[in-house]
Amino acid sequence: DGARRRGAPAGGSLSISHGLDQLPAHAMELCAKKHPPEEERRVKANAREYNEKFQYASNCIKTSKYNIITFLPINLFEQFQEVANTYFLFLLILQLIPQISSLSWFTTIVPLVLVLTITAVKDATDDYFRHKSDNQVNSRQSQVLINGILQQEQWMHVRVGDIIKLENNQFVAADLLLLSSSEPHGLCYIETAELDGETNMKVRQAIPVTSELSDTSKLAHFDGEVICEPPNNKLDKFSGTLYWKESKHPLSNQNMLLRGCVLRNTEWCFGLVIFAGPDTKLMQNSGRTKFKRTSIDRLMNTLVLWIFGFLVCMGVILAIGNSIWEYEVGACFQIYLPWDEAVDSAFFSGFLSFWSYIIILNTVVPISLYVSVEVIRLGHSYFINWDKKMYCAKRCTPAEARTTTLNEELGQVEYIFSDKTGTLTQNIMVFSKCSVNKRSYGDVLDVLGYKAELGEKTEPVDFSFNPLADPNFTFWDTGLLEAVKLGDPHVHEFFRLLSLCHTVMSEEKNPGELYYKAQSPDEGALVTAARNFGFVFRSRTPKTITVQELGQPVTYQLLAILDFNNVRKRMSVIVRNHEGQIRLYCKGADTILLERLHPGNQELYNVTTDHLNEYAGEGLRTLVLAYRDLEESYYTSWAERLQRARTISEGREDRVARLYEEVENDMVLLGATAIEDKLQQGVPETIALLTLANIKIWVLTGDKQETAVNIGYSCKMLTDEMTEVFIITGHTVLEVRQELRKAREKMMDSSRSVGNGFTYPEKVAASNLTSVLEAVAGEYALVINGHSLAHALEADMELEFLETACACKAVICCRVTPLQKAQVVELVKKYKKAVTLAIGDGANDVSMIKTAHIGVGISGQEGIQAVLASDYSFSQFKFLQRLLLVHGRWSYLRMCKFLCYFFYKNFAFTLVHFWYGFFSGFSAQTVYDEWFITLYNLVYTALPVLGMSLFDQDVDDRWSLQFPQLYTPGQENLYFNKLEFVKCTLYSVYSSLVLFFVPYGAMSNSVRSDGKAVADYQSFALMAQTCLLIVVSVQMGLDTAYWTAVNQLFIWGSLAMYFAITFTMYSDGTYLIFTASFPFIGTARNTLNQPNVWLAIFLCVTLCVLPVVGFRFVKMQLRPTISDKVLSRVRELEKRPPVPLPKRRLQRSISRRSGYAFSHQHGFGALITSGRNMRPKSPFGIMGSFSPNSEKHKD
Repeated sequence: DGARRRGAPAGGSLSISHGLDQLPAHAMELCAKKHPPEEERRVKANAREYNEKFQYASNCIKTSKYNIITFLPINLFEQFQEVANTYFLFLLILQLIPQISSLSWFTTIVPLVLVLTITAVKDATDDYFRHKSDNQVNSRQSQVLINGILQQEQWMHVRVGDIIKLENNQFVAADLLLLSSSEPHGLCYIETAELDGETNMKVRQAIPVTSELSDTSKLAHFDGEVICEPPNNKLDKFSGTLYWKESKHPLSNQNMLLRGCVLRNTEWCFGLVIFAGPDTKLMQNSGRTKFKRTSIDRLMNTLVLWIFGFLVCMGVILAIGNSIWEYEVGACFQIYLPWDEAVDSAFFSGFLSFWSYIIILNTVVPISLYVSVEVIRLGHSYFINWDKKMYCAKRCTPAEARTTTLNEELGQVEYIFSDKTGTLTQNIMVFSKCSVNKRSYGDVLDVLGYKAELGEKTEPVDFSFNPLADPNFTFWDTGLLEAVKLGDPHVHEFFRLLSLCHTVMSEEKNPGELYYKAQSPDEGALVTAARNFGFVFRSRTPKTITVQELGQPVTYQLLAILDFNNVRKRMSVIVRNHEGQIRLYCKGADTILLERLHPGNQELYNVTTDHLNEYAGEGLRTLVLAYRDLEESYYTSWAERLQRARTISEGREDRVARLYEEVENDMVLLGATAIEDKLQQGVPETIALLTLANIKIWVLTGDKQETAVNIGYSCKMLTDEMTEVFIITGHTVLEVRQELRKAREKMMDSSRSVGNGFTYPEKVAASNLTSVLEAVAGEYALVINGHSLAHALEADMELEFLETACACKAVICCRVTPLQKAQVVELVKKYKKAVTLAIGDGANDVSMIKTAHIGVGISGQEGIQAVLASDYSFSQFKFLQRLLLVHGRWSYLRMCKFLCYFFYKNFAFTLVHFWYGFFSGFSAQTVYDEWFITLYNLVYTALPVLGMSLFDQDVDDRWSLQFPQLYTPGQENLYFNKLEFVKCTLYSVYSSLVLFFVPYGAMSNSVRSDGKAVADYQSFALMAQTCLLIVVSVQMGLDTAYWTAVNQLFIWGSLAMYFAITFTMYSDGTYLIFTASFPFIGTARNTLNQPNVWLAIFLCVTLCVLPVVGFRFVKMQLRPTISDKVLSRVRELEKRPPVPLPKRRLQRSISRRSGYAFSHQHGFGALITSGRNMRPKSPFGIMGSFSPNSEKHKD
């Protein structure tokens, strides 16, 4: 099946999500004509005629390949691109030449037509679903401004230069220049999960000159022209200029809404289409669809060439034999056996004989091989689809094999490249624990106040006293609420800080309905926690913050926001309360904030530090909270100096940073928070299991370093037992090279292989890449940032990076772009020659999913882009262990068994013809009946081998997961390789000798019990083919490890079918009806009733089977493989089922780490204090309800 070999989705079902999710990039490419690369793009608003002369790509999608007229010719042309199909067509043509054909044409045309028909039906079905999917996407409606009126237009009709109206929660389907929005100053909020995996809100703003174009009449007269950069894949950069009203207005990325983003918390906005379809930045990052073939496919291509060479050699030998025989012996029989008219010499007779033997011996590569492979792969795909243990009931999502090509390669994976957000984690932040005044809160307690055991039923804290409490917020320690109610000043100040020190923006559209615009899930979780415990952030203005403290509204004067950035790793606010007291509240990374505390109260410092270590040990993201009281005179002086620093053009950032450092000192410790970035269920166990299976896991994420490292520890990729974790953060080529070399030197020093003088050559041959580094003592991990990775992936350094990374147990790449993800995967593919698997859930993962040998999409919170581009999809990361260790291993094992057995049975079948040639004057006479030759692969041996290849298993799924070491033979490709093929060929040669010479010897000069001769050609042919079929059936029984009713039916049923068909075809009635086609009249009943015939059959079976049984027994005793050892252990355990391990909470003891993750860039501080995001509002109601997790605010 050509489509399957090219990795087409099974069934062609390309689902659509959200109405605007598009198909993979290659789909879009089909709509765009190839044009010379652009140097710049010119787009004029409301001017379709002007824009059309540039022939920009549209949003039309066309993934279908055929129509009714073109289907047959194009499909046949594609199928005959396959070498195998062309080969069999060539054989068919040869069989139509009577001078060289000793077989009827139907022996080849029947299986060939069957294969072509099956493939054509599947291709037609796939294309039908493509047409259906194309129509669904192209028919989606959008609001386009045409002639001053908003009209519903289909997506296929949207063009560059159109003005589109988007509404809240809609996906942005093209790269738009934001013109105006419902928010003040042309602001809008977007979620970029599809682009970079981040679910925190980001702000975009229209340029002032267009922000007032809020109605269609003004927009209709907008005729500005944008001149900007050509299409590219840089997600964070955009440069262009808007020319309007004889003025120039610079444009940046802050003015752009990129395709794949989601409009959030903004009623509506208008945008001008700049890039569409394949020109959008998302599609530019998606990469091309790779031509995916398994290693077994590539090996089969090589072996087919070997076999064809072997076939030619046999044909040459027999042709030479024919020429010699005709010259030496045949010349004496010209009267009895005259040459054909066209034959005028022994040499020409040998030439014709060569082609005749090519036809006869072609069954060494039967066409049924390719049919069987496709059927097996299809069956394995359905087993994945039907696996109830990979079904997610919560989302009603089953696992789906979207390709039937790669199943056996699932059993050979060595490297897994995983996204973090949404793949390893659920991207749900939960306020889990906190430390206040030397007491830790958050443990699950029983009714007596003791820590509850796992599985013990407990009740969460009751927040019914607070009408504004979030019903979806849960906390398990009642002690914290009691402290709030008892008026503990430390706890009150703790939550007061959480309600004031943030950049969250609130909105109350209806009385009591608060909605927070949090810049990150972390901030949302902290503010929501404060809200539930009675400190509700209600509203803010550029100069005030209003908090409802235990039911009483309190307004604080906001004096300053010291915003977060990646260097400071903290944020502060300076507020004045109603008593006139000025206080600085600060929260930040523990590694930063603990150094800035007042030296007093060492006991509080020590206890809080212990709590932080405990929280980090549980994989929680920690923050430290502190405050400082400021004198009025000091604050006035500091504020004046800050204002002067902000007005200086040179060195402004450094001066401001120093002033921030000055005021954020001598702070008083309040406590610490611990937020859980909830891992997906079973992630640590899955990673541990895959590691035991010798699979290396690399995390490639767009998140910042602290967040990624935190998750690395949570999911057990990183541990404190590791010898060292190397952090690569160089900003230049030289710095990155030095850091990589230092890392290698440390690894080499620890293993005492070389001294400190270790140097690395500038160029290393790929063959030498597997070096001593991969066997270093100790466990290491490598963490590298995106800017460092850009240098590490350069041509002169990529090998250094790869060897260093491959020597580490875990690798985490942070802040990487979608294209860098693909480049890392491609680097490993290029040099390691290992099977790679990429898994992700967002559009930012599409590129690496397409690049890897196997792509897995998780149908999660970030749309379906990853699923559409993937080969396999499911809803949770934990299902990966079952996909690889169970389905992958079984598929690989079954395919290898199938190929070994298939080559064996066909070589044994075909080589009997070769030996028979020496006893038939090299006359190209077949040994078997023509009908047996036709039915051998299609009927007699097809079902048994399919039964084994679909249902066989050495151990069941439970043991496959309990002993992941069983996976390693697939990685080393031990079950089917060139050596195994040679062994199979030698065994086939031996079996063919037995299958020819034993019947030949038994028939030679023998008579029946009544004295009549039995040694005729038809009796010998029947005896030889019966011996062959019984021997291969017994061999099938020996190769079957797992017997089912289906296997029993197929094996013994096929034998019974053989005898039933044979007796029917060789009967008198069949001969009388079809005299020319069935000449073996009476042969079956006359031959198979002789005892010596059955004795010879028994002898054949014994001689063929005994060597195999003996060899396997001796090998298992003397040189057992890892599979033999595990299987022996499994048999022992099956007699005594293992006691299930008690469930326990995953814990570890590690050093403290910060989980500060408010933003990947600067915070909202400047935006808030400027007041640009504010709009006049009526006073907030005192009472209300707020649930940021409610259904209304979800996707």
